[in-house]
Amino acid sequence: MKIAALVSGGVDSSVVVHLLKEAGYDPTLFYIRIGMEDKDKSLHCHSEEDIEIVSYTARKYGCRLEVVSLHDEYWKYVMGYTLDSIKRGFTPNPDVMCNKYIKFGFFEQYWGKDFDKIATGHYASIVEQNGITYLGTAIDPVKDQTDFLSQLNTLQVSKLMFPLGGLMKSEVRAIAENAGLPSAKRKDSQGICFLGNINYNEFIRNYLGEKEGDIIELETGKKLGKHKGYWFHTIGQRKGLGLALKAPGYVCGIDPLRNKVIIGDNSDLFTKKFRVKNVNLISFDRIEGCARLKVKIRYRQPEQWASVIQTGPDLLEVEFDEPQRAITKGQSAVFYDGDTVAG
Repeated sequence: MKIAALVSGGVDSSVVVHLLKEAGYDPTLFYIRIGMEDKDKSLHCHSEEDIEIVSYTARKYGCRLEVVSLHDEYWKYVMGYTLDSIKRGFTPNPDVMCNKYIKFGFFEQYWGKDFDKIATGHYASIVEQNGITYLGTAIDPVKDQTDFLSQLNTLQVSKLMFPLGGLMKSEVRAIAENAGLPSAKRKDSQGICFLGNINYNEFIRNYLGEKEGDIIELETGKKLGKHKGYWFHTIGQRKGLGLALKAPGYVCGIDPLRNKVIIGDNSDLFTKKFRVKNVNLISFDRIEGCARLKVKIRYRQPEQWASVIQTGPDLLEVEFDEPQRAITKGQSAVFYDGDTVAG
């Protein structure tokens, strides 16, 4: 079997290579380069350090390594989407689009098509039932990354391998240390896909600049102060508002047309109902009737029971059993049918 393994220089993808070799496979390693540091000099990307580590891993296990570029595709389909979402007052999820278009979209189109399987260090699993392939959750509930993979289609999922899906993160670290991998103690990236840890506000300021506007109190309509651009704020935010308030204030609304940020109480952030557009169903052709599914609205947040109705080919209406905090436009809602991802 011909396997392409996507490697990043982190501990997870390094252990994937180790496990594949132990299982008797001879994967070809691919490091995807986006070259964003060439476009934005303010970024401090670690591509050279990454390539040094993946080159060592390739030599250690006798694997062929290819360094490939998807710079233009990344800028158009991930960063273009991210900046456009922010300008519209939404909270984007670039990691979801990165997986959909870059790692499992254009990579497959250009290079992955020549391989039987693509292996990655994502914490997820593949479930086979009655000849159908489903995207399943990982055994580690804290590291589970199925929400970042929820926009993949059935064909993409059927070609993937997730060797870490049955391991806890602590076990992955232990394997790396025992194997003498240089990435064993490397910290996990917490930043935007491929960009690593960056100063988010500085990054946005470089592209959208500043535009002063009013901060408004929800209850009274009173002006509380000024902000430097609504795109620096997100629903549920408390810190960084620059206001001297008697009680804690939270961003509970963003008005991009009037360049206003709306401040309310924490109680104003809770709601039970919302609608989902751009629906991508993996396990079902269509949700019939009122389905009972678990729903996750942000990474590392536990799934919550909800009633889900499909009201159109690309539209769902969701009502949680219990009110949820800071449901935000632009976020991904992921639906779980047991241990598999419905969409």
